[in-house]
Amino acid sequence: MAALREIVVDCEHAPSLARFWAAVLDDYDVLPYDDAEIERLAALGLTPETDPTVAVGGPGPTLFFQQVPEPKTVKNRVHLDVTAPDRAAEVDRLLALGASVHSVHERWTTLLDPEGNEFCVSEPG
Repeated sequence: MAALREIVVDCEHAPSLARFWAAVLDDYDVLPYDDAEIERLAALGLTPETDPTVAVGGPGPTLFFQQVPEPKTVKNRVHLDVTAPDRAAEVDRLLALGASVHSVHERWTTLLDPEGNEFCVSEPG
């Protein structure tokens, strides 16, 4: 049987989108760069701020952000759902981080991350 290891998100700028999602999710952080990785990036003319592939780790699957040349053009076929005890307060917090409201429903709110990827916020249960 297969085991889920990563959720990969294509994006325009991996470092900034990774920081957004690290701030969205409880106990998630951009995975740190060790000296060897910083040297590898430097040899390619890159830095952590220009890295085209950035991982965000936490208690669940790793979120992996990879830059791609083409822009998002249609609705995501897969999206993340997050829960918070106070949906309205969480939506306000996420808006302050750079999300925008796509639509509001009785049991969830659909938001867009800074690059236009849909995700939903609901209360537990």
